[in-house]
Amino acid sequence: MAVDTSTPAPTEDERSAQVSIGTRLLQRPEIGALMGAVLVFAFFTLITDQFGSLAGAARWTDFAATLGIMAVAVSMLMIGGEFDLSAGVMVGSSGLVFGFLITELGLNAWLAIPVVLALAAVVGMANGLLVMRTGLPSFIVTLGTFFVLRGANAGVTLLLTGTVRVDGLPAADGFSSAEMVFASTFGAPYNFRVTVLWWILAAAVATWVLTRTRIGNWIYAVGGDANAARNVGVPVAATKIGLFMTTAMAGALVGIMTALRLGSVQANEGVGREFEFIIAAVVGGCLLTGGFGSAVGASIGALIMGMALAGIPFAGWDSNWRFLFLGVILLLAVLVNNAVRKRAEGARR
Repeated sequence: MAVDTSTPAPTEDERSAQVSIGTRLLQRPEIGALMGAVLVFAFFTLITDQFGSLAGAARWTDFAATLGIMAVAVSMLMIGGEFDLSAGVMVGSSGLVFGFLITELGLNAWLAIPVVLALAAVVGMANGLLVMRTGLPSFIVTLGTFFVLRGANAGVTLLLTGTVRVDGLPAADGFSSAEMVFASTFGAPYNFRVTVLWWILAAAVATWVLTRTRIGNWIYAVGGDANAARNVGVPVAATKIGLFMTTAMAGALVGIMTALRLGSVQANEGVGREFEFIIAAVVGGCLLTGGFGSAVGASIGALIMGMALAGIPFAGWDSNWRFLFLGVILLLAVLVNNAVRKRAEGARR
């Protein structure tokens, strides 16, 4: 009887199977937001005269810049599986503290900035420790922080100034030079805001951290499955606490920028904007369940919202339509992101 000595045909390892460019694009969390940004830009460019010009771009990037800085930080926290509902009020709290330090205490603006950032880091650490030690959902813990900060903003400001705002910031030492770095314009006569450059820097650093560092791997791991991540040695608690601190410090940075730009701070500054930050991150492809998303996608989400906030006035519409627009793009983003992910996962099988 003859024995078959031929070499059996090798079986293909699914891990080495080639994936098409289209499938790889669909697997990117920001692809849905990018398509949405193109459509929004095309829509407002067609129905308005100035939207597509450099002057128009200066306007909608101005709207998007501070929102984008916060969306980047919030997206990292959401990828890590947590929320921070105090991110908006942190903007106002930080601006008020900055204002008090340079007007009431006479501190130089450049000395006040690291103090404010440090205080914000402490608040973020407190949020993270409470979430990790108690096991409570982060939206409950940070909602409590939201009310504490909101009440303190109004009460302390009224107690110290007799009003609900802090004025007179431009007279402080170091204000002018700090304003030039954090709140000036460039590119005359179009006058782009320097906050756009800070936004680009924040997105670049966050993207590098998420894609090129061990910490980035930890962030995705704790957001995908915290227990599994802990079992393979990922410092889950430290990673999540660090993300809460990053979000709070981003809020402090935006609060300082706002105070330097306006020369005064209202006690209710930033209240309610936490939902805009989350919307931008979700529109950019972040999942509410964690473990998926990107800083680039969150920046594109912020850009879409900035284009809408600028495009609606350019079109001569009532500004209240922006709330309808935000609701619609949030629902569409969730549906599109869900469909894109399912198609990408199907293509891999």
